[in-house]
Amino acid sequence: MDNLTHSLVGLAAAKAGLERASPYATIVCVLAANVPDADVLTLADGSLTYLKHHRGITHSIAGTLALGLALPLLFVAAERLAARLRGVQPRARLRRLVPASLLLAASHPLLDWTNSYGLRPFLPWSGRWYYGDLVFVIDPWMWLALGAACFLLTATTAWRVALWTLLALAVAAAVLLLTRRGGLETPLAARLLWLAGLAAVVYAYRARVGERRGAAVALAALAAVVVYWGALAGLHARAGARAETFAQELAAPGGETVREVAAMPAPMNPLAWVCVAETERATYRYEVRLGGGRARLLSRFEKPRGADARAAERAAQDARAVVLLDFARFPVARVRPGPAGLSLVRITDVRFGEPAEGDDGGGGFSVEIPVPAR
Repeated sequence: MDNLTHSLVGLAAAKAGLERASPYATIVCVLAANVPDADVLTLADGSLTYLKHHRGITHSIAGTLALGLALPLLFVAAERLAARLRGVQPRARLRRLVPASLLLAASHPLLDWTNSYGLRPFLPWSGRWYYGDLVFVIDPWMWLALGAACFLLTATTAWRVALWTLLALAVAAAVLLLTRRGGLETPLAARLLWLAGLAAVVYAYRARVGERRGAAVALAALAAVVVYWGALAGLHARAGARAETFAQELAAPGGETVREVAAMPAPMNPLAWVCVAETERATYRYEVRLGGGRARLLSRFEKPRGADARAAERAAQDARAVVLLDFARFPVARVRPGPAGLSLVRITDVRFGEPAEGDDGGGGFSVEIPVPAR
């Protein structure tokens, strides 16, 4: 999930009661909810290095435990040093900050598991990827539920109201501009309903719901997220069944055997699912809509044969391709003539887009490798 969602989870958990554990508990909760994304530092070595390490050891069980313990230790040490320099008594309570930090650090890989990007929880012992396929990587409904609770409980001064207003305007603009993603249209009705929810939050603020209900507001928001996940799990099961059926229909005319099928969420529309099916001859990308309507084929990608297959095999040995193929769930290779006796092999993970000549049709999850045309 995006870091706004992780931060809102940390703040909501603090306002649900964890902030009473110790001074600075709210800060530690928000930091802990984001700390597994420390792997963003690998971006300094380029996007492929980041792809190789993102959602790696820092998102594993072992890494999350280590980071969840290290954060409060470092925070308390820094706070005590600052207190000594200022000549005051330190206030942070390590014993109470550690459980809060561990809980929120663990929330991060749990949230990340729910989407289709995946994570590797058993590193360094196993590099196997696991996917929840429940929630799109950016989910405005979660922003709304968690953000509403955090706003109602923290907007106690004029400058805080101003900051929350700026954030709400930015998020609302993003929601309005979210017209098409993952190959599917984002319904206008869903975007308007989200804006209506935002208006309801303003009404709740004017009615002083946060003042009257306190921590119950944050608890209700966190519970709403869990209920939302449960509802999506049910819808995902239905979408997966339809995706499997349609995959068999697509494979039958050519006598193909379906090897793997996945149904993945689209933004803001729990009734629409982007699906990918792989056979021994091709990869299919299609949409499934629940509540009526047939599944619709978006693209079919024939696997390379003959000389193209040999070119794809050579490209797969390239260091860049090794990184992408280790990450990719549904890699597609397309071969085209290149300059000076070369073939250009574009490898794309079609979970995130479709390969296109001359650009990263996979939204960054694509590489093009030149190999000898022989």
